Amino acid sequence: MPDPHRTRGSYAKGIAKREEILERALEVVAREGMRGASVRELADAVGLSQAGLLHYFDSKEELFTEILRKRDEIDATERLGGGEGDVREGLRRVVRHNSEVPGVVALFSRLSVDAADPQHPAHAFFLERGEGLRGSFAASFRRRQEAGEISDAVDAETLARLLQAAADGLQLQWMLAPTFDMADTLDALFIALAGPLTRPAEDTREP
Repeated sequence: MPDPHRTRGSYAKGIAKREEILERALEVVAREGMRGASVRELADAVGLSQAGLLHYFDSKEELFTEILRKRDEIDATERLGGGEGDVREGLRRVVRHNSEVPGVVALFSRLSVDAADPQHPAHAFFLERGEGLRGSFAASFRRRQEAGEISDAVDAETLARLLQAAADGLQLQWMLAPTFDMADTLDALFIALAGPLTRPAEDTREP
């Protein structure tokens, strides 16, 4: 009969090793990019064979997906403040950091296109990620609308989708021509939203 203590210990060690792999792999991808971060290089970085590395993941695609998930976990705790605070400032910190790790930005952009295929290992990750981000953005926009800080002419959910689109689109532009500041450019959207508050046209007509 298997020793339950040994089984639990082995499982815990497996989880710890997987986390170590993801942390080191994230560093390699940030430095080398997706093209330069082969399975062999990632395995070498954590002291494993290629077969040993893939023992912890079903495929290379799943490995890359989990690298992005680890990146999001770090962003959530270190840059977004664990989901608390001002979304504008947290997002600015994330985008500012992204400009320092072009390899991760490239991985995210390429994988997000591949993940359009429902059979791709990253498909569910990107769906869940998008829903979570838009939920957080929408809650922040709703609070600001209720406080009268931004116009309520457009509902918070639509603003959240537009913000996500702007953030992802700016990354593509930046990869093609990294001659502008992504954080400042994205921040301009918040400035525009907080401009002169106007009511929809039907509300300003004479009775």
